[in-house]
Amino acid sequence: MTALRACVVVPARDEEDLIGACIAALAHQTGVPRDAYEVILVLDRCTDATAERARAAAGDDMTLHVVPSTGAGVGHARRTGMDLAAERLEPDGLIATTDADSTPAPDWLARQLEAVAGGAHAIGGRVEIDSAPAAALAAREADIPRRRAALTGTGAREHHQFSGASLAVTSATYTRVGRLDPRHALEDEGFERALHRHGVPIERLASVKVTTSGRRDGRAPRGLAVDLRRNAWLADRSYESSDFTLDALLAAKQQTVSVVLPTRNVERTLGHVLDAIPRALVDELLVVDGHSTDSTIDVAIERGVRTVTQPQLGKGDAMWHGLGQTTGELVVYLDTDTEDFDERFVLGLLGPLLTEPVDFVKGHFRRPFKHGDVTTPDEGGRVTELLARPYLNLHFPPLAGFRQPLAGEIGATRALLDQIPFPMGYGIEIAMLIDAYRAIGLERMAQVDLGTRQNRHQSLADLSKMALEVLTAAERRTHGEVTPGALLTPTRDDFELKSPLTEERPPRAAR
Repeated sequence: MTALRACVVVPARDEEDLIGACIAALAHQTGVPRDAYEVILVLDRCTDATAERARAAAGDDMTLHVVPSTGAGVGHARRTGMDLAAERLEPDGLIATTDADSTPAPDWLARQLEAVAGGAHAIGGRVEIDSAPAAALAAREADIPRRRAALTGTGAREHHQFSGASLAVTSATYTRVGRLDPRHALEDEGFERALHRHGVPIERLASVKVTTSGRRDGRAPRGLAVDLRRNAWLADRSYESSDFTLDALLAAKQQTVSVVLPTRNVERTLGHVLDAIPRALVDELLVVDGHSTDSTIDVAIERGVRTVTQPQLGKGDAMWHGLGQTTGELVVYLDTDTEDFDERFVLGLLGPLLTEPVDFVKGHFRRPFKHGDVTTPDEGGRVTELLARPYLNLHFPPLAGFRQPLAGEIGATRALLDQIPFPMGYGIEIAMLIDAYRAIGLERMAQVDLGTRQNRHQSLADLSKMALEVLTAAERRTHGEVTPGALLTPTRDDFELKSPLTEERPPRAAR
């Protein structure tokens, strides 16, 4: 009887459609006796026929163990299998792992055992992606130089990969580094860092090959499937405002359009904004004023624009009231403190709504920071860069491709807007982005480059209050109800309390 030389760990979550190909590929490995290796399939809360399909594909020649995971998520499942493998193997035995939607090459295991015989302790295989959109693959390929440059540690560098689709370590190495951290996602990256901390070289070998699915609906909250989905979306749903002309949109227009402009003390910029809006494309134009103390309302009235003063408390409340005071099937929101506004803002936001299968459009722009007579390019949007962007990357990675998640330039169908709640303060934009994503999915959302936008800047103390309102709205959509108290902010000699506006208006459809 041949001694057990390797165990292959395969975590799976409802993979009945793909697990058969994976297990069949493992059952037909060449250059390794069938009784020299075993496969451990770890079921992560499966509710389908994954186990049955795997057993059928394994046949009678290969040993297949089907076990439940000790926890929830791919990290726990992979850890469960690797722990079992370490118990079954001698110290120089190989613990290899792949994913249930991956198909190892016929010599995948033999090549890794050859590397171990040559002194390798950790091995990263070359992962090729099958049937992914060309644009998504191109974006990933373009990122390879950065990934190569970021590699740490020693070992062969025939490629840059060390992923769950193809990684392996000896049993002794696995025990030495403290085993795999059972994360819900990116457990392979954490394991790579553990190997580096312990000085274990990783042999990234091009001869060790796996083909993995190019699907965009993966089981983990981040990883390859999320990256492919975001890359494909960036290619398919990113537009330039110059892509859309007034004549083309007039020809394509089949829905009524309302433009809503929340205002408060913007007499200096409102006139220019109103004059630049292409009225031929807009059926309804409404200024919702927040009790301005300057001549903002007079500027609107002089141009024949309907104006309402509502008892709103913040920007989001103004947007909610504006939705209720208009009837257009498409609704565009525009900030009114913009110095360099032109018709591209409206054309760009309406373009995808009128010409593509899209229900939500977010504008983005280059935002310089102006202090006195000095302007610094791309240094505006401090709350975006310090809070909103990191938050979306952490909790909503598919939305990380939006360049200006807090931009006030938004276009959407009324049918969508009626479904979602409106935070009354500055949490409105991030809440709208997350709620739209959950309601219609990433593929029916878009973003448009509107060029450059210069607007007025707020003090750090005011930005701190804004950030708390943004954070509260985001946290409610991530972790449930939160109720922040007053914000304690330092002054020169003492502290002052600022009250954030965190209440939310209900969806209009629910009224």
